[in-house]
Amino acid sequence: MAKPATIKIRLNSTAGTGHFYVTKKNPRNHTEKFTFRKYDPVAKKHVEYKEGKIK
Repeated sequence: MAKPATIKIRLNSTAGTGHFYVTKKNPRNHTEKFTFRKYDPVAKKHVEYKEGKIK
C-alpha cells in the first residue's frame, strides 16, 4: 500500500501559553515549515504559530 500524501503537524503558539492547533500538510508541495498568525484563546489575541511534530 502507498503512504498517504498528507501528514499531521502541530502548530505551537509562540506566546508561550502551550496552546496548539493540529492540521495537515503535504510535504511534497510545502517543504518549508509552516508559520501562521492565528488566534490564541489563552492569550486572547492573534499570535504567530510555528510548525512542530506531533509526538
